[in-house]
This record gives sequence, structure tokens and C-alpha cells, in this order.
Amino acid sequence: MTAPAPVPYDPELVAGLDAFVDLVEIIPLRADTIHANREHFATIIPPIEVQAEGRAVAWEHRTIPGPAGSPDVEVTIVRPARAASAPAPAVLSIHGGGMVLGTRFFGTGELIDLAERHGTVGVAVEYRLAPEHPGPAQAEDCYAALEWMAAHAEELGIDPDRIIASGMSAGGGLSAAVALLSRDRGGPRLAGQLLGCPMLDDRNETVSSRQYDGFGAWDRNNNDTAWDAIAGADRFSDDVSPYTAPARARDLSGLAPAFIEVGAAETFRDEAVDYALRIWATGGQAELHVWAGGYHGFHGFSPEAEVSRAANAARESWLRRVLRPDG
Repeated sequence: MTAPAPVPYDPELVAGLDAFVDLVEIIPLRADTIHANREHFATIIPPIEVQAEGRAVAWEHRTIPGPAGSPDVEVTIVRPARAASAPAPAVLSIHGGGMVLGTRFFGTGELIDLAERHGTVGVAVEYRLAPEHPGPAQAEDCYAALEWMAAHAEELGIDPDRIIASGMSAGGGLSAAVALLSRDRGGPRLAGQLLGCPMLDDRNETVSSRQYDGFGAWDRNNNDTAWDAIAGADRFSDDVSPYTAPARARDLSGLAPAFIEVGAAETFRDEAVDYALRIWATGGQAELHVWAGGYHGFHGFSPEAEVSRAANAARESWLRRVLRPDG
């Protein structure tokens, strides 16, 4: 089958895309290079001490109970340096990396920004990685962190009615999985789910997944490698849990309001659009943005581009609406 022609990148984004690929994808991600890629990621993610230097935040590490029968989970809490007089909104931060790479410190930069701009208390979770821990271990660890946040709301100084799950790429998919788990188990009520270019579907069969095959940021081959590690022999079958691949969920009703953002020029475009359509079909709330010419994670590596400014403004608007006390 001939791959469909790709959507062109916004010219303002090309330099950032090249920098992204040069920094992140030095070693092609394949089954036998996952560990080498993890080692590389460890060299490009600054420690929290560096990320927080000179910023108006305080941070601490904690060890919290993991899912029943599973190991404890490491988290990092980021809060404004000046304590709030009232319970603060909170963010469960779930890092990207295809569920095979990265650490929680890949997401703490977002928490520092949100603490300064919105006064949030953030919790970054160190979930288990595949293939050593197949799905849905990742989502279960993240959901355990959400339960802990809600149970310790008073101690943490957070408003349990204003917790959102937030992540990019794999973190976006896992935020969707946490929202499903919260609904299905009658768990803590999320105020929202921020799904940035979310990784939702193990099947990798969409038009957009075929448009970015062998090039771009997080192409079809990287995606196949990750999903093989996450789902194993169950991949492509109905045995894949919706908490592993949220696109597998048959019912998307009753979920927390979703903010879904994705580039038009990336692998995850079509599965993100389909997820929003399916939420709307149930009468649910979803705000969908598909950004013209945007590559995977474009606003992080090309922040000065006009389309990135628009994307950041849209995300800020949604956060203000969801995190306000009467949101």
C-alpha cells in the first residue's frame, strides 16, 4: 500500500522539528534499542533542581502506595513558593515517552509553569514502563496517584473538586485512561483531562499514522515499537484493555471534560479527532484543536511560531475555565 501524502509542516515549525529530532531521536526506537533510548533520555531531562532554580516554586519527593499488590510509586510535588490561603487547584502530571521511555521529570517543567501562572499544586508520577511492565500497569500507577491526591487533599492544600489529569503524547493517553478508571471505579472526580497529542490506539491504522512513516517526530515505526512493548501478544486483539489503549473503550460517556490538542501533521491526529467525536456522540464535553502544520509536540520546541502562540493561548483559556473555583 502506498502511503498517503503527508500534510506539510508549517514553515515556521521546521527548525524546531529538526531540533526535536536531533535531540530526542538520535537512536531509532526499536525493540532492541529501548534501553539505549532510556539512557539517552536521562541525559536530556534536567533534574528538578535545575528546572526549579530561580522559579517561585517549592518541591519535594514522596513515596506513595501503588496499586493493590504492586510496588509503591515515586512522585514529585510542585507547589507555589508562597502557600495559598485557600485550597488550590491541582494537576496530576503524566509524562510522555511512549510508555517505554522517560521519567516523571519530563513533566515537572509543566508543573512549575502551572504553579506560577495558576497557583496549582502538581504531582508528577513515576509510573512503570513497558515492556518490563505491560499495560495497563502504567495507568494503574497513575490512578493510584490520583487516589492518593484526593485522599490527602487537606494535607496537600488542594481542592479535591479541582484536580485535572494532564499529559502529552503517552501522558495524554494515560490521562485519558485515568479519566476512564475514575469513572468506572467511582473514584475521585476529575475536573478535566488535558490530552496533548494523545497516544490512544494500539492499532496504528489511521491515515495520519501512515502519512508519517519513517520521518517526523514520533513516526509510525516508533509508535509500533512502543505498542508492541506495551500490549505484547494482545496487540490488535479485543483483549487490549481500554486502560492500556483508551481508544478501545466502548463507552466514552460520563467522562471529565476533555481538552484535546494535536498537530495536523503528526501520527496521532486522526485518533485524537476520533476520540473527541466519540465523546461528543455521548453528549460529553470535549474541546478539540487540530493545529495546521503542527508536528508532534510542536509548541514545546517551536514556542515562538504563530501557530504555537495560538495553541498555547487556547490551552491557557481552557485551564482558566476548568481550574477556577466555580469551574
